[in-house]
Amino acid sequence: MKKIGIIGGIGPESTVEYYNLITQSFHQKQADFGYPEIIVYSANLSSLIKILEGGNWDVLTDWLVEKTVALHNAGADFAVIGSNTPHIVFDEVVLRSPIPMISIVEETRKQAESLGLSRLGLIGTRFTMAADFYRKSFHDHGMEVVVPEQEDQEKIHHRLVSEIALGIIKDSTRQELLSVVKRMMEKHFIDSLILGCTELPLILNRDELGIRFLYTTAIHAASIVKFCIGPET
Repeated sequence: MKKIGIIGGIGPESTVEYYNLITQSFHQKQADFGYPEIIVYSANLSSLIKILEGGNWDVLTDWLVEKTVALHNAGADFAVIGSNTPHIVFDEVVLRSPIPMISIVEETRKQAESLGLSRLGLIGTRFTMAADFYRKSFHDHGMEVVVPEQEDQEKIHHRLVSEIALGIIKDSTRQELLSVVKRMMEKHFIDSLILGCTELPLILNRDELGIRFLYTTAIHAASIVKFCIGPET
């Protein structure tokens, strides 16, 4: 069984969700207490936000590589970034990481392919919605990813950083987010929605509006468990 390394803390609420999903999965698979060894580097969310605001992707890459090296030194056999937005530089980080890494974007794309989805909406931080790392990955496999209008992007980002990432869950915010999704359905005819921020499943926790919601945290966690266990004999 491989030791799991997680770059967490970005944000704390979703890091807890990763831990719970991973351990719950192992509990379902094993009758005893054979939980995996998990090493968490709880990074400073404020530092990440400052780097993102500055738009310096080389600094972001260095920041993440430092943490993968620390996880490796602590004994991790592979690493994941427990957040969507830092995947802006995932390819660069992988090239310098001393251990294998599992991408939340690629695992979500595989799930979308298996479900036969073709036109997906994406919501997340404004950095994720503005970047092309989701669009490119999905486009390369025959799927289209669209994002909300600029005004709605700002609303989503504000709610994420001022409420949801802090564990503040309001029904009024939930309804506001669903209203954005409805507008995307009406304008872009999306057949599904990527919850492209690991905090979003805390507030949008079930499929709604007649379309599939892709829970990136849960998808990522399932892939982590599979990689940790290795090929089943």
